[in-house]
Amino acid sequence: MAKTMRRGAPAGQRMRPSRRHPLGGWSLRARLIAALVGLLALVSVVIGVVSTLALRDFLVGQVDAQLRAAGDRATHAYENRPHDHESDDGDDPGPDFLGAPGQAAGTLAGQLQPGHAPKAAVIDEAGAQQAVPAAAVNVLVDLPADGEPHTRDLGSIGTYRLIAITSPDGDTLITGLPLSGVTEAVWRMTAVATAVAVIGLLAVGALGAVIVRRSLRPLRRVAATASQVAEVPLDRGEVALSMRVPPADTDPRTEVGQVGFALNRLLGHVSAALAARHESEMRVRQFVADASHELRTPLAAIRGYAEMTRRNRDAVPADVAYALGRMESETVRMTALVDDLLLLARLDEGRPLATEPVDLTSLIVDAVSDAHVAGPTRHWRLDLPEDPVTVTGDAARLHQVFANLLANARTHTPPGTTVTTALASSNGAAVVTVTDDGHGIPPDLLPEVFERFARGDTSRSRAAGSTGLGLAIVFAVVEAHQGGATVESRPGHTAFTVTLPLRADEAEASGSPTTGTQVHTPVGSPMNVVTGDKRSPEGMGVR
Repeated sequence: MAKTMRRGAPAGQRMRPSRRHPLGGWSLRARLIAALVGLLALVSVVIGVVSTLALRDFLVGQVDAQLRAAGDRATHAYENRPHDHESDDGDDPGPDFLGAPGQAAGTLAGQLQPGHAPKAAVIDEAGAQQAVPAAAVNVLVDLPADGEPHTRDLGSIGTYRLIAITSPDGDTLITGLPLSGVTEAVWRMTAVATAVAVIGLLAVGALGAVIVRRSLRPLRRVAATASQVAEVPLDRGEVALSMRVPPADTDPRTEVGQVGFALNRLLGHVSAALAARHESEMRVRQFVADASHELRTPLAAIRGYAEMTRRNRDAVPADVAYALGRMESETVRMTALVDDLLLLARLDEGRPLATEPVDLTSLIVDAVSDAHVAGPTRHWRLDLPEDPVTVTGDAARLHQVFANLLANARTHTPPGTTVTTALASSNGAAVVTVTDDGHGIPPDLLPEVFERFARGDTSRSRAAGSTGLGLAIVFAVVEAHQGGATVESRPGHTAFTVTLPLRADEAEASGSPTTGTQVHTPVGSPMNVVTGDKRSPEGMGVR
């Protein structure tokens, strides 16, 4: 049988199964109250049992003393019986000494004579003798005659404390007293102790809940501080961790104070680390912004000289002309990279964007038209609502968002792929989706597809001149517009979704998804109507 091994454990060492604490789902307050009540219940049970046993021993001792006295009276009466009675054959079912003066009701007496039938009887409340059942007589016959008290169950007449002695003439004299009084006292003691224990447990539970609640208030305040810190976004930007545990809850002489003091120290270290991280990020962003800005001028000069020499391409050797052409193309690519870096740096700095009404319908039609020209081997489709959708933002940056998404689909999908751009409004937001039926995004790249310089395998390589910043710009620009960008992908279906808040007047009218006729138009097809207002593709920028 294969053994389950703990990773990193020595060979032959079995991994112990985890044991769940029986109170694992309980709060600390419930555990403390349960422990307090449980301990008190245990102490109450021990005290009750010990007290009951002690009481029973005490009462049985008293019965034994009374039993010895009753036995002495019976022996005295037996020894002073009339000498002309050889046997105790009379009208009473019991022996004659049972009627000795001083014997109380319930006293049992028995006489075992060799050659005679055993005689035994009990004195009832009226003072008369009542015969003992045959089953009880058999128990008396087996009683040892050692002069020591013994407890025996005599069936219907109850439990008795019995003592037996042997007379000089060979008779066995048995005397007994009932234990019914002892049993009744013990049961009453048990009932009283149980009632007192239950009432005490309820009182202790209620009082303990109040005390524990008051004692745990400092811990709840520490937990509240930790919860406030947990709600603060710490992944980016300048973070000010001003929350601290109150000084009253940081006394190192108490357990809760030690936790509060340690949490304050931890928050102090985290705050210092976040401040250092933010300062480092700001220096890097400033460096990227300055470097990008400074690189634009020499790149523009290099590109200009390369273009100028291309005019006289015949005057230079072919290999030189080829090198100049390659230098020009790489300059164009590097310029695009520098522009993207400069844009991201400005967005990171929080520079305000333009805030003007932007018709997303026209913007998307223009972007898809440009994508159709750049990638004629793909099938470009539009799915637009009948009414225009307007948001507030920077038209140029939003156009760049959709251009980047369409360029991403054009660059990383094979020819013949269908790319559908859809626009809808719902719940006060405009929702734009760019969907393609290409190969899809590798699963390991999907969580970081919006990161900067994120690259996949050869199906999403940089062969087409990608800088790895297009989707990062999409995410940054959309986030700057108080929106969000998501992606879902599987083989044959990749969908990028951009959500932007509508203008205030349109948001009030879009409490539910937009309804009405939607027009599905392949860009470049003979069908020219793409929106509900029947505008022509020339007016919408469709080529």
